[in-house]
Amino acid sequence: QVQLVESGGGLVQAGGSLRLSCATSGRTFISYAMGWFRQAPGKEREFVAAISWIGGSTRYADSVKDRFTISRDNAKNTMYLQMNSLKVEDTALYYCAAGRSIAVVATEPGYWGQGTQVTVSS
Repeated sequence: QVQLVESGGGLVQAGGSLRLSCATSGRTFISYAMGWFRQAPGKEREFVAAISWIGGSTRYADSVKDRFTISRDNAKNTMYLQMNSLKVEDTALYYCAAGRSIAVVATEPGYWGQGTQVTVSS
């Protein structure tokens, strides 16, 4: 079993920054690719970013490319999403996800966290 817990969400003004964290409860964290999804009211859940299990490869949605950075610290069993130059349209519930590969994470992750709310004000 892999348990994921997101944190770090909050209210921020447009142009500001936030860093989201996703912590795991088990030692299996290191063997899984990880990623982030988000869902805004009235919209479908969309892929944001993913990272391989050793952190050597990353993938980003075009909407966040050059603004968001995904990383992981396997010693702490934690994945991060650094969000800079935030826009109002970034407002959403952000979910942490895990899977056996980046391809799996980007399409149908096997595990999900509960989500953390990010609200960007104008």
